[in-house]
This record gives sequence, C-alpha cells and structure tokens, in this order.
Amino acid sequence: MTSGVAGSFPTARGPTPAHPVPLGFVFRSRAKDEKAQSASAPVTDSTQPRDPQAPKGRPTPKRSVAQSQRRSVANTPLTRKDAAKRQREERRTAMARQREALAKGDERYLPARDKGPVRRFARDFVDSRFNIAEYFLPMAVVILVLSMVRVASLQNVALLLWLVVIVLIVLDSIVTGFRLKKRLAERFPDERRRGAVAYALMRSLQMRRLRLPKPQVKRGERP
Repeated sequence: MTSGVAGSFPTARGPTPAHPVPLGFVFRSRAKDEKAQSASAPVTDSTQPRDPQAPKGRPTPKRSVAQSQRRSVANTPLTRKDAAKRQREERRTAMARQREALAKGDERYLPARDKGPVRRFARDFVDSRFNIAEYFLPMAVVILVLSMVRVASLQNVALLLWLVVIVLIVLDSIVTGFRLKKRLAERFPDERRRGAVAYALMRSLQMRRLRLPKPQVKRGERP
C-alpha cells in the first residue's frame, strides 16, 4: 500500500529513469534532418566558371577548344541567303582588287592570262613600239563614213584605204610576231612561251590608252 494525500495521483512504482526522453525527439521534423544533412555535405569547388556553351553535366572545355568552336560557328553561314551574300561580297572585293592591279600592273592580283614574266615582256615589247594595228578602229570609222557618202570617187578612195590598212596591219603583225618570238627565245629559253605572241598581237590591236594592264614603258624604251 502506498501512502499519499487524498486527491493526489498515485506515484509510479519502480525506479525513475535518469534521463527522460524529450518529446521533441519523437516528433522531430524530417525536413530539419534533411537540411542538416545538406549543410554538413562537402562543398564542391565552384570557383571555375562554366563555359556558357558547355552542355550541362559535362566538363568545361579548354579555352582554345571553346574559341575554335565559336570561330567555326561564326564562319558557318546560317542560311543559303547569307552564304550567297558572302560570296557576292568576296567576288566584288576580288574584282575591285583585280581592276586596281590592271591599272597599276601589280602581278599578284592580275588575271591568269596576264600573269608571268613572259606575258609581261610581251606587253612591254608591244607598248614600246609604234603599231599600225592600234589605229585600226579610228581608220575603220573614217573609211565607214567615206563609204556612206554617195560619191563614186570617195567610195573608191574608201575601198582603197581599206585594202591598204588591212595589208599594213598584216605586215606589221608578221614583223612584230617574228621579232617578239626571237626575243622571247633569247630572254626566256626555259620558260613556257606558248600563246605569248598571239597575246601580244591582240594587245597591239587596242589603242594604247585603252590597254589593260596599263602600259609600263614608254614608246621607244627598250623592254
């Protein structure tokens, strides 16, 4: 029998536990445990910035690799329209550079038919001489005008002048071609000279101020 005061609860029998279990441990929130575990997890090194072009979950590429990728993306046209526009711009730039080379005689940007020391010598040889063929167009205009006049004597003169001009041009071209061929054989014995004489004769048919590339020597100057 236990003694006690009336109206009070009976005291429990047996030894009292030294460390009573707190109620907060039993009803502790799981969210707090997860936060504590995440706080105690090791912190990874995030000082190295991730490349914006690197896919997630992959290591950041080296700077040289990233630059080469960006350069390849920049050089690749996005659409067919952009590619055609870039080709037109490049072609326009090349044509402007070629016109400037024809005006100044720059060998680097000349067309393929005008390049080389053999073709340059052929041009200089023609430009240093007086050629009857270069006056073919002006004389042809004069002869055409005379032939249109309804006067028999003037028409006969025009026909005679036409024959004289043709004969003089043929003889002058033969002499020019023979001399040029000989000079090319002496100057360039080991170079390819095919087509150089015809190239020079076609140039001699043009007026001096209209020739391209522009003449680089004066008349009478030895090339």
